[in-house]
Amino acid sequence: MRFLFASLAAASLVAQTSGAQPASIVYRLGKDTSAVEQYTRTATSITGDMVQRNGPAIARYHYAITLGKDGRPTAATLTRHNQDGSAAPAPNTWRYTVTTDSIVRETVFADSTARRVFAAKGGFVNWPTFIYGPTELLAAARAKKQPVDSLPAVGNAGNLGFTGLIALSGDSTRLRGGAYAMVLRHDAQQRLISVDGSGTTNKITATRGGAVNFDAVAKAMKPTGVLSLREDARGAFGQGGMVIVDYGRPQVRDRSVWGGVLVPFDSVWRMGANDATHLFTTRPLVMGSLAIAPGMYTLWVQHTRSGTYLIVNKQTGQWGTVYSAAQDLGRVAMTLSDAPGFTETMTIVVKSANATSGALELAWGDKVASVPFTIGAR
Repeated sequence: MRFLFASLAAASLVAQTSGAQPASIVYRLGKDTSAVEQYTRTATSITGDMVQRNGPAIARYHYAITLGKDGRPTAATLTRHNQDGSAAPAPNTWRYTVTTDSIVRETVFADSTARRVFAAKGGFVNWPTFIYGPTELLAAARAKKQPVDSLPAVGNAGNLGFTGLIALSGDSTRLRGGAYAMVLRHDAQQRLISVDGSGTTNKITATRGGAVNFDAVAKAMKPTGVLSLREDARGAFGQGGMVIVDYGRPQVRDRSVWGGVLVPFDSVWRMGANDATHLFTTRPLVMGSLAIAPGMYTLWVQHTRSGTYLIVNKQTGQWGTVYSAAQDLGRVAMTLSDAPGFTETMTIVVKSANATSGALELAWGDKVASVPFTIGAR
C-alpha cells in the first residue's frame, strides 16, 4: 500500500514569519512514506510530533523537551496517541528529569506511576525510531566542541544506554546508541537536514521540509500491513528428499539492489528480510566443493565486485543481522546473470532437475543469482 507524501502538499501550512519555524522530516522507504515528524526548536525547548505506519497500526507520538541555559535537556515528555489523536492505552506517557548527575524516568500507568533513577552525568533521552529532531541538541553541543560521541541516555524502556554522534566526512555524522546507526546531516545552525539509513537494515531515507498539517497527515495514513512476508521455497528430490528455504521477501521500492542500497558491495547480507534465512535439508547436499550434511543452516550472500558468494552458516534461530563468520560451514560462488524481467519482490526458488540434482535461485531486481547442487543418498 502506497502513501505518497506529495498527495498531502495541499495540507501544508504557511511558515511562521517570525520566531521559530516548524520543520518536518519525511521518512521514506523508496518512494513510500513510512513516517513523518514535525517539530519546532527554540532556545528553551523542542516540541514535536511523529506518526508512522507500523504493520497493522498507525503509531503516533508527541514529545516535548525543556532546555537549560546550556542548551541541554532538563526535562522531557513522550506521549503515545491513537491515530485520531486520542490517548493510547496506558502506559502511554513517559516523563524524564535530567539533572547534572542523574536521569529520572517515570512511566505513567492507568493507576500508578513507576519511577526509576539512573546515575548519569550529562544525560540525554533516547527517542523512538523516526524521532530524530532532538539530534539537533547533540549537533549543537558538538558545534561547541563538547564531546558527544557517547553520552548516557535513557529511553522509554530498559536500562541506561547511550547516544552520540561520530563525525564522518563533510557535515555528516553517524548516530550512536539508537536502534539504527543513521547517517545525519545538520547545517551550520544545527538544523537536521537529512537522515540516511541506507547503510542499515532500516533502509529509510529522509529530508527536511516546512510545516505541514500534521493532524491531517496522521489521519490520512494507512497501515503498511506486514512488510517482507515470510515464505518457503521447496524442492522435492525422491522419496523423503526435501530442500526447503524459509525467508522474508523484501521489495525493491525504487531502490538500487545489487551493489546498491539493498545488497551493498562486500557486506554480508541476510539473503532476505527480518529473521535470518534458513535452509533445511533431509539429504546431503554438495554445492561446488562444499558438502552440507542433512540438517538446518542459515544462508547469507556476499556480493563483491569480483563475484557473488553464497555462505552456509551453522548458527540457526537468529535475527537476520546476527551473523558470526566463525560459524560458517563454507561458501560457494554463485552465478549472477541478467534476469529475463524485473523482480520487485525478492524470490527464492529451489529447482528440482531430478532426484539427485537441483539448483538454488535468487531473483531480485534485474539479476538472478544461482548455484547448482547435487543430492546424496541418506
